[in-house]
Amino acid sequence: MTAKSRVLVATAGTLAAAGCLLGAAPASASPIVLTEVTHQTGIDFVHTDGSSGERYIVETVSAGLATFDYNGDGRIDLFFLNGAPLGPARQDPLPTCRLYRNDGDWKFTEVTREAGLAVTCYALGVAVADYDNDGWPDLYLNNFGTNLLFRNQGDGTFADVTGRAGVADQPHVGAGTAFFDMDGDGDVDLYVGHYVDFTFEKHHIVRFNGHPAYVGPLNYATTASRMYRNNGDGTFTDVTAASGIGQHQGAAMGLVAADFDADGDTDLFVGNDETGNFLFVNDGRGRFKENGLAAGIAYDFNGRAHGTMGVECGDFDNDGWLDFYATSFQRELPMLFRNLGNGFFDDVTIPRGAAAGMDSLVTWGCGLVDFDQDGHRDLFVAAGHLQDNVERYDTSTTYHQQNRLLRNLGNGRFVDVAQLAGDGLKPRLSSRGAAFDDLDNDGDVDVVVLNSRREPTLLRNDSPPVGRWLQVQLRGVKSNRDGIGARVSVDAGDLKSVAEVHSGRSYQSHYGTRLHFGLGPNDRVNRIEVRWIGGGRDVVRNVPAGRLVTLIEGVGLTPPAPSTSR
Repeated sequence: MTAKSRVLVATAGTLAAAGCLLGAAPASASPIVLTEVTHQTGIDFVHTDGSSGERYIVETVSAGLATFDYNGDGRIDLFFLNGAPLGPARQDPLPTCRLYRNDGDWKFTEVTREAGLAVTCYALGVAVADYDNDGWPDLYLNNFGTNLLFRNQGDGTFADVTGRAGVADQPHVGAGTAFFDMDGDGDVDLYVGHYVDFTFEKHHIVRFNGHPAYVGPLNYATTASRMYRNNGDGTFTDVTAASGIGQHQGAAMGLVAADFDADGDTDLFVGNDETGNFLFVNDGRGRFKENGLAAGIAYDFNGRAHGTMGVECGDFDNDGWLDFYATSFQRELPMLFRNLGNGFFDDVTIPRGAAAGMDSLVTWGCGLVDFDQDGHRDLFVAAGHLQDNVERYDTSTTYHQQNRLLRNLGNGRFVDVAQLAGDGLKPRLSSRGAAFDDLDNDGDVDVVVLNSRREPTLLRNDSPPVGRWLQVQLRGVKSNRDGIGARVSVDAGDLKSVAEVHSGRSYQSHYGTRLHFGLGPNDRVNRIEVRWIGGGRDVVRNVPAGRLVTLIEGVGLTPPAPSTSR
């Protein structure tokens, strides 16, 4: 019986210590304000996990979402993953994933069928990247069953090129997925996470006090995830064995590809459900060594494996090193891994207050995002139990839960402001994927949450302008066109920030190709440095705040967009 299939009981001493260190929300109002605007957007998507009372394990892990500009109009669009009927169940009409075009002013139009994406599949994870470097972002779905690759044709439509590309993968239970250039050859390769070896023939459930419940991942075997090398001609080659990825099996969920050791190539952190996390260290040629245990990132500070759900990457303390945040199951607490800069990580969750108010929650999508633009990355965490009848046998938790918001105080500590940050944190649902992007092009970062069996939640960032901002979009020339894996360093006054472009992150989701930097009081950026995958480097200086700039590899900045700073 696993941590997900039993009622967990924490010791009073452990919880008391955690509560003392996590701290309470401040009495004053939060400088972060998130307003729920879902019902004014025109979005009518309702998620289904295909549930019919059978309690298949795949229902518990559905699903992620993606935010990206599919048609090149400068506005971030929304793509919601969806489930499908399972086993003998039937549904009419059949559900599909849904694409919504951003029309501006918080209005969205559903364009799934017109875009060629109205296919029924059991989608779990998603990543977006321009895999063929033609200037248009493409879409990959990691499914329960056969995966799908959709090539963006540049006219608002997508074509299913899965067969030609060779990335269908065998039928499996999908998880997170990521595009990244593992070998520095200028095109993006593809990592495909696998969860557990589930089939309908292997299905079973458990009972608590007579109540049926979903089983956890340790009730099934695991398989190796997949690694595909981009051949540069629209096709991929399976290099799972040659890359070293195939030597390791775990119940993958969220993941992120990032250069944690700042050596110029992209590594991979895979969050595994109850089996210990993986840290795949890249040798620069696309061969990986798994080093999670030695690096201190496989388990928590007590040496316990967690039910890792979502994985996020960002420099929370502005020391120049990328840190990791991983969400988890009830009473295991999410984990904040501080990068020590020498190949090792320290679990600083409790002393930094990075799991405040979350001991009874099951947590999923997450983002390290500077919502108030003070130069320090805050934490948003999506929450919701996976057992829809949990209240019948566990009075310490609930199925519907409140998402959490932790403000970064600028001293490396976080404080829970969920009750003070506007009406956007009031709803209680069972949330899964979360994505973070500037949906209204006003300079600050908004939030989209996929809720299991319900409509999504869209949160507009209405925070007072505590600080200024800069957004950076990259265009690779020798490296991949999206600049995936490139590291951007921004110096503004005394503030120094770093970020990377990632494809695939949070809980089985994709967001943030346009990098956002909060600048605090600084009205100008002294210096922007970009280190491209492959070794190139560009530096630009004296950039005004309050605008989105595009930086082209080897060229520099294109003419800046006009300021929209409030």
